[in-house]
Amino acid sequence: MRKFKVGIIGATGMVGQRFATLLENHPWFEVECLAASPRSAGKSYKDAVGERWAMPSPIPKIMQDMIILDATADIEKIAGMVDFVFCAVDMKKDEIRALEEAYAKAECPVVSNNSANRHTPDVPMVVPEINPEHIEIINAQRKRLGTKRGFIAVKSNCSIQSYVPALHPLMKYGVKNVLACTYQAISGAGKTFETFPDIVDNVIPYIGGEEEKSEIEPLKVWGKIEGDRIVDAKTPCITTQCLRVPVQDGHTAAVFVSFDKKPTKDEILKAWKEFSGVPQELDLPSAPKQFLNYFEEDNRPQPKLDRDLEGGMAVTLGRLREDKLFDYKFVCLSHNTLRGAAGGGVLLAELLAAKGYFD
Repeated sequence: MRKFKVGIIGATGMVGQRFATLLENHPWFEVECLAASPRSAGKSYKDAVGERWAMPSPIPKIMQDMIILDATADIEKIAGMVDFVFCAVDMKKDEIRALEEAYAKAECPVVSNNSANRHTPDVPMVVPEINPEHIEIINAQRKRLGTKRGFIAVKSNCSIQSYVPALHPLMKYGVKNVLACTYQAISGAGKTFETFPDIVDNVIPYIGGEEEKSEIEPLKVWGKIEGDRIVDAKTPCITTQCLRVPVQDGHTAAVFVSFDKKPTKDEILKAWKEFSGVPQELDLPSAPKQFLNYFEEDNRPQPKLDRDLEGGMAVTLGRLREDKLFDYKFVCLSHNTLRGAAGGGVLLAELLAAKGYFD
C-alpha cells in the first residue's frame, strides 16, 4: 500500500488530538497538514493546543511545529496538499455540512467524525466490520456532487459502537426489541476531570441528542443501498437512555434484547466468538484481531481494565444471562475516542484506501 498524504481538520479538539496520535506512525497515512478555526490559524500546533492537550502521550514531534491552517479559508490549499482529510470540527451542523461538502467538491475526500452528514442518504455511515458494502454508495454521491475523487464518508456515533457490534452477529435470530442504557465517558464531551469538575461524584442523566442518535443510527448501519440512497432498516425497535458518568474513557452499555427466534446462550457466545468482518479479512492496520471479546467474570468488562484491549479497537462483552422481560441481557464496552471516534475513522479510511477510493 502506498503512503497517502492526509490532513486533520479540527486538529486542536480532543478527537483531532486523538487522530494526531494515531497517525503519528501509521504505515499507510502521513500527516501533511493540520487545520482548525481562525483563532488557531497561523500558530504552531503546540502553541495552538497549549495546555488543552489531553492525550496520554506527547504531541507527535513531527506535528509540533506544523503551522495550523484555516479550516474554512484554506480549503483549496489543503485539497492541493493531501489525498484526503479527517474531519473532527466543532461547529454548527449546517456549517459542518457545508464545510465537508466544500472539501469534497474541491476533489478532496472527507472521512468525518462529525454527525452532520450521518443521515445524508448518499453518505455512507460505516462500522467497517458491519456494513463495509455501504461505501459503494460513494459512486452515487460523486454523481450528485459532480466530483471525480471527492466524497464524504462518516463513522457512526460513539454510543452505538459498544452494543451494535454485539447485536450484529445475532441478527440471524431476528433481533426484535432492544433496550440499551449507555454510561458514557467524559471524553465524549471533550472533557477531562480537570475541565469538568461537576462530574466528580456525580451522574448526569442527559446528553443532548445522544438518545436520538443511539436509537436511529443503527437502522442506517443495518440499512440497504437502493438506487442512489441508503434506506434505513425498519427493525429492530430500539429505545435508549444515555447518561454521563465519571469515567475518563470508555462507553459502557447495559443491553436488553428480545428475538423472533430465541437463541441459546451457547449459540450467542459462539456467534460472538466467531464473528469477524472485512477489516479482519483484509488485515487492515487498525483492525483488532478479535473484534468481540467475552469475559466470563461477573465483574467485567470495566472501562479501567478493558477499554484499551487491542489498541482500544476491540469491543468487550460480559454478563450474558436470561431476562424476565426480554430474552437476554448483557453488558458491553468500547473505547469512545478510539473505536468510537478517531480510531473508527482511521479504520474506515483504511477500508476506503484498500478498496481504491483514494486513488
